[in-house]
Amino acid sequence: MTGEGMITNDKELDRLLGRGVAEVIVREEMVARLRSGKKLRLKEGFDPSFPDIHLGHMVTLRKLRQFQELGHQVVLIVGDWTAQIGDPSGVSVTRPMLTREQVQDNAKTYMEQFFKVVDKARTEVRWQSEWFGKFDLAEVIKLTSRFTVAQLLAREDFSNRYQAGRPIAVTELLYPLLQAYDSVAVRADVEFGGTDQKFNLLVGRELQSMMGQPPQQVFLAPLLVGTDGSHKMSKSLGNYIGVAEPPDEIYGKVMSITDDLILDYFTLLTDVSDGELAEFREQLDGQTVNPMVLKKRLARELVTQLYDQEQAAEAEGHFTRVHQDRELPEEIKEYRLALDSGIGLREIIVTTGMAKSRSEAGRLIAQGAVSIDGEKADNPMAQVTSGSIIKVGRRRFAKVINTDETGKGEG
Repeated sequence: MTGEGMITNDKELDRLLGRGVAEVIVREEMVARLRSGKKLRLKEGFDPSFPDIHLGHMVTLRKLRQFQELGHQVVLIVGDWTAQIGDPSGVSVTRPMLTREQVQDNAKTYMEQFFKVVDKARTEVRWQSEWFGKFDLAEVIKLTSRFTVAQLLAREDFSNRYQAGRPIAVTELLYPLLQAYDSVAVRADVEFGGTDQKFNLLVGRELQSMMGQPPQQVFLAPLLVGTDGSHKMSKSLGNYIGVAEPPDEIYGKVMSITDDLILDYFTLLTDVSDGELAEFREQLDGQTVNPMVLKKRLARELVTQLYDQEQAAEAEGHFTRVHQDRELPEEIKEYRLALDSGIGLREIIVTTGMAKSRSEAGRLIAQGAVSIDGEKADNPMAQVTSGSIIKVGRRRFAKVINTDETGKGEG
């Protein structure tokens, strides 16, 4: 490093553009910019329809942090303007129409989590409404005139829906153009996103060229597979690990991932060296290590990143005590219920929040995931006695106290 932002070391370049990266467009241009010493503007946008960040997002956020440490500037764009439009056609459940207050609340939560990974002091926060709030119809039409319907239908999901005869709202066709204009508005040098965002990021590159700006580089991160071992990590699929979840929960969920994900998680989410990763791979391939040992290391690394070493150690102690030694956690929340009214196990599980619905509670019981005082329960209507501890899955506990006992023996 000969100046802020400048990289002359090939090994450092390979680390920055190789590990945790699916594709860089155009790599040669990106390398030239990094070697120039210019302070780059790194665009990261988010849709505040949903406020929470999970480890899947963290793959990109960690890469942003690496660039920041080289002296570059992150520009975080809050999609407040498009979030208030939503998807009026009702086609997209991922774009609900939000009020200004909802957008601001979600953005506040998002940014609290975002800055657990990315350096706040080296981040410029911009709101879409700064430029789109001033747009009139003439400017919208001018923007749409720069692209053809054929260009937009080249996006895979649009193309598939068109071929299948499923509707595509005009609003949806506008979103890639609006996201592209964001790049123009902030003069982005690089835009970051997952591989599923490739089309939108390339539209931004093209629009910048049309409007006389140097085209942004496109930096695509791989999609992290969720705890189910088969699908992209997603809140809607329930296979996610949230960055703001309690340390015990993060640790426990990491321990539940399938063994074939261990190396991917280490590669994409930690700073464990490439040399150690090679050792881990050799040990797993040769079956000379218990995968649980590596998962514990991974869980410690992640909790330490998001909290600190002390809380990582406490989370590991909790996991060992509750899941390996089969002891109860030190603190179990108590729920006071009218047990004498005939309330059954299924209703208790829903009432205590350990399942979202009676059908989910019934399914958990049928799967053998529920126990009462250490004994597996298979009857949804089983009666529970006061003081009993109900366990659902690996990490959910509730102690039930009978409110009907109050006042007994009086008179």
